[in-house]
Amino acid sequence: MRWALVKVCLAVTAMVVVAFAVPLGLVVKEMARDRAFAGAEREAAAVAPALSITTDRDKLERVVASAGADSGMAVHLPADGARAAIDLGPQRASDRDIRAVRKLGRASTTAVAGGSTLLQPVALGTGTIAVVEVFVPESEMANGVGTAWAVLAAVGLALIVGSVAVADRLGVRMVQPARRLAEGAHELGEGRLGVRVPEDGPAELRAAAVAFNSMADQVVQLLANERELAADLSHRLRTPLTVLRLNAASLGAGPAAEQTRAAVAQLEREVDTIIRTARDARPQTTAPGPGAGCDAAEVVRARMEFWSALAEDEGRTWRVAGVDRPVRIPVARADLAAALDALLGNVFRHTAEGTAFAVDVHNGEDAVIVLVSDAGPGIPDPEAAMARGRGSGNTGSTGLGLDIVRRLAESTGGDVRIGASVLGGTEVRIWFQVDGRGPAGRGHRGAVRRRRPGKLVSTFNRPRSLP
Repeated sequence: MRWALVKVCLAVTAMVVVAFAVPLGLVVKEMARDRAFAGAEREAAAVAPALSITTDRDKLERVVASAGADSGMAVHLPADGARAAIDLGPQRASDRDIRAVRKLGRASTTAVAGGSTLLQPVALGTGTIAVVEVFVPESEMANGVGTAWAVLAAVGLALIVGSVAVADRLGVRMVQPARRLAEGAHELGEGRLGVRVPEDGPAELRAAAVAFNSMADQVVQLLANERELAADLSHRLRTPLTVLRLNAASLGAGPAAEQTRAAVAQLEREVDTIIRTARDARPQTTAPGPGAGCDAAEVVRARMEFWSALAEDEGRTWRVAGVDRPVRIPVARADLAAALDALLGNVFRHTAEGTAFAVDVHNGEDAVIVLVSDAGPGIPDPEAAMARGRGSGNTGSTGLGLDIVRRLAESTGGDVRIGASVLGGTEVRIWFQVDGRGPAGRGHRGAVRRRRPGKLVSTFNRPRSLP
């Protein structure tokens, strides 16, 4: 905006200067020419009285010498009876021009080498007409023109520089509030909820700053209300959890009882974490630093150990691959565990007992892919399944599980896709970017692609078949 305003002001001022300076310069040039010919007319008029009194050559020579010796004056008298024509001084005009002036009886100018001449007719007492020729050099006609043009150019340049300086100051006055407003919007988008912008500058920008600060206050209030609501809703779960914990304590001994008590304890810890996070008024605004994240292989092993007991009870065969070595990803351990629990919970909730499932971890150069696949009926509409809050229509399905997984993957620059698995059911592929760069397009290097149902083609190692 600042440079645009300077350019506009520069263009307008330049046009104004040209519109006035060029005609004024031409007027100055014409005035200098008129001044030079006015002097020549005065010199010609100085010899007119002598011509009307006498035509004696000697006397006329003295008059011409005293009146116009420096200007190159010449006098041309026509022949009269016994007197021959008299030409005094250097003749520069042509005989044709002299005869034309004598015939027409009015003064005229004609261009000659080095300047111009003024031909002034003078009536003699004998009835004939003499012609007085006054030479006007080019330097005299241009006298003072160069200085006047230089002054005009200097004035025009000063006007242009002054207008540019004023426009630049006005531009700074408008650009600085706009820049502060843009910086405030970026900081607010990054999660710095305390940012506010000064309410100064032009009226329009002041109004924008007031609206921005009001919006920021409303955002802070809405987030605070949302945190309180999430904490309150989570706190309501404590009562049924207490009942579950008491009931689990009365189950006695045995693997199933221990698993139930462990699940209830895990659920209580998760609820406590939700409440603490919701109450925390300091949102995370920076990306995880070097070394942050978790070992995806360790998390997968831990969660599969938890879900394997339930799988054995329901007669499900399962497999896990790619977890024999550490696999670092830039997400928190609790977040990855919650995402895996959401996907594995969908497998147990939406497939029949005895349905096989598998979890595969593929470690690439710049990305990690986690595949959760099953041998169930599949998902007929993957896009609808990914839509937050729509769910599958079954009891207990809110549609938030896959959205949680998607947001976790997108926080690293990756994504989530749903397709057909090699087991014949659904395959959910979670792409975690580990090099700090987002995916360049819809397809990623090392991504799993589907050629036809039932066959998996991947740049990573092909997963082993289920036992």
